[in-house]
Amino acid sequence: MIPSLLKRLESWFEPLEGSLTTFSGGVDSALVLYLSKRFLGENAIGIIADSPSLKRADLEIARKFCKEFQITLRIIETGELTNPDYARNPFNRCYYCKDTLYRMTRKVHQAEYPRFVLLNGTNQDDHSDLRPGLQAANEQAVLSPLADCGLGKPEVRALAKHFKLPVWNKPASPCLSSRIPYGQNVTERKLNQVEAAEIALNHFGLDIVRVRHFGETAKIETPIDAIDHLRSVFPQVEITLKRLGFKKVQIDEEGLVSGKLNRAIPNHG
Repeated sequence: MIPSLLKRLESWFEPLEGSLTTFSGGVDSALVLYLSKRFLGENAIGIIADSPSLKRADLEIARKFCKEFQITLRIIETGELTNPDYARNPFNRCYYCKDTLYRMTRKVHQAEYPRFVLLNGTNQDDHSDLRPGLQAANEQAVLSPLADCGLGKPEVRALAKHFKLPVWNKPASPCLSSRIPYGQNVTERKLNQVEAAEIALNHFGLDIVRVRHFGETAKIETPIDAIDHLRSVFPQVEITLKRLGFKKVQIDEEGLVSGKLNRAIPNHG
């Protein structure tokens, strides 16, 4: 499988002179960035948005990744919270985030790398999910080599493991804004609360966790097999999260469900 995937990807990259890859620190965009460096050499540039919705840990992962593989990383401040269309948190919030990111990346492209193309980490499986950001990518002519070459998440992880990328098995890490229910304003304070709460839960031994921000209530999601452990440390967890400003802390007994807040979207799923 690996040789055929690589041959397909090499053919995809062959016509390119260089690329700017929007990088999040996750496995999909990490693989695209690594392949760009493999096939295009020094003409592979990474672009990451430093904003309150990006976990500080993911920014650090991105920095270390690019240092390890000697890839140029450009860090840009997107400031999407100043966009009222984003801050009011509509169902298509992700569109406004990606639109801002791609527009700012396009400015770097036009000023410094006009012959390069813009890439992202969209894989084939993403097209079967709610992804408003795909519209922004289409509008800004951002290309998706993984999706174009038919790679879904299993193939992405297999290739990343093959190349010993440090993020090959990194769990999905959606932006912090995804923890806030649609229609409730996204603010820097809320994002900071969520990030601090999830870091605290990591310290309590919960590696995969989401803290949904319901105003004064924090609702904790973790995989079903970790809920018993969460219950055992819940008294300390409750104290810690209340110190962060939450008045009520709950365990979501359903467990972690990616994109759970999307259930609020009419006709979704």
